[in-house]
Amino acid sequence: PPLWPSHVQYINAPRYHPSVPGPVRSFLISGTNPASQKTPISFPSTSLIRIKHITEPSHPARGQNGLFAVRKILPRSHIIDYIGEVHCQDRAGSDYDLSLFRSKDGDNVGVDASVMGNEARFVNDYRGIRRKPNAVFVESRTSQGELRMSIWSSKDLIQKGDEILVSYGKNWWRSR
Repeated sequence: PPLWPSHVQYINAPRYHPSVPGPVRSFLISGTNPASQKTPISFPSTSLIRIKHITEPSHPARGQNGLFAVRKILPRSHIIDYIGEVHCQDRAGSDYDLSLFRSKDGDNVGVDASVMGNEARFVNDYRGIRRKPNAVFVESRTSQGELRMSIWSSKDLIQKGDEILVSYGKNWWRSR
């Protein structure tokens, strides 16, 4: 994609790190989780978004990239899956790692897009940009059954040209 950083491998499907135990991987790929949303989603939906360099002086991510709508996005619509390396490791140093699932056995599964990922890695936090996020992270399964963390629009329409913004969560900011 345009503006893709050369030090990051572009992937359009998750890669599984050896740290993910076999039973956990099987569950992620084809299991069912009553707590997760059952909304079937398909990949990709990148026709909704593009990466854009941020130049606005007041933007907290000035000089970096963001994710922007290329057309109107209806409320509660799937925007894109957050793709990266699925792992069961502590990656406290990564700014692109988010939690996907915690097993009954205590395995914490994350998705890290620091060295490989897709456009979703450029979604920014809403703080300092808008009053509230216009998108949310949602755990759901693809139509093939694979568990993914996805970005969905919130209850409001996202206009063409708007930056897609989520809440990283208070814990993310506390660790910075």
